[in-house]
Amino acid sequence: MTKKSLQHIFSAGLVLTAAIWGFAFVVVKGSLDYMGPALMIAMRFSIATVCLSLIFLKRFALCTKKSILKGAVLGFFLFVAYFVQTLGCKYTTAGKNAFLTSVYVILIPLFLWPLEKKRPNFFVFLAALMAFTGIGLLALGTGDNLWAINKGDALTLLCGVFYALHIIAVSKFNEKEDPLLLTIIQFAFCSLFAWILAPFTDDPISLEQLAKTQVIISILYLGIFSTMVCFVLQNVGLKYVPSALASLILSLESVFGVLFGILLLGEAFTIKTAVGCLLIFLAIILAQEKSP
Repeated sequence: MTKKSLQHIFSAGLVLTAAIWGFAFVVVKGSLDYMGPALMIAMRFSIATVCLSLIFLKRFALCTKKSILKGAVLGFFLFVAYFVQTLGCKYTTAGKNAFLTSVYVILIPLFLWPLEKKRPNFFVFLAALMAFTGIGLLALGTGDNLWAINKGDALTLLCGVFYALHIIAVSKFNEKEDPLLLTIIQFAFCSLFAWILAPFTDDPISLEQLAKTQVIISILYLGIFSTMVCFVLQNVGLKYVPSALASLILSLESVFGVLFGILLLGEAFTIKTAVGCLLIFLAIILAQEKSP
């Protein structure tokens, strides 16, 4: 099979990844009627941790104190990002949750500026301005409440900040650690933090609620498909698809999130929302295409 054919195949795999992640926003939105965000994250990442550990058991031979510490840091960033995102989805639409999360793409080069002493190029600042305008159209109110921002939208934007920090930390730690092992460790710590927090933040849930078919299917989808399978598809895809193209394909997650929200949840999609989403999506493309 030629290199071009492999690129086409794994590009399709990345599109599937974006679609699975986009649909996950709808799954999370529906599941919040039955369980709290911390418990959802705890169960989701516990399933992914166990499955990946069984598949890549031999990787634990590479485990050191440093890899555990790095995994704990990554797990913390990942947990906070998912927690505020999941909590935010409770107070906003799945579509807006998907698009507002995507601002991490623009935040990464801005956060790297003071860390690496490397000023982003002009297009990154232009992308940031476009994204900021798009966020305003999506999140700010109208009329007398023009400057009011929905609690769910604010939490989702905070999620974007921690996603950016997580990705930056992953890129740094992967230089000296095994990526697969680090992923398993961070998943384990993410689930641990969620299990610890759940009794303090979530309402009590009965075994009868957990046994509901919708809850079981949702958790299995989030744990196996949205977390474990997408992780494998993403990492294998990045081996055969250029990073710029791969990032662009994966950013379609936000588009799928909006589409599934409209089709399956009946979420409204106004002209103002459409323009806001378009500006954010164009900003993501611009930031990725023009990054050095």
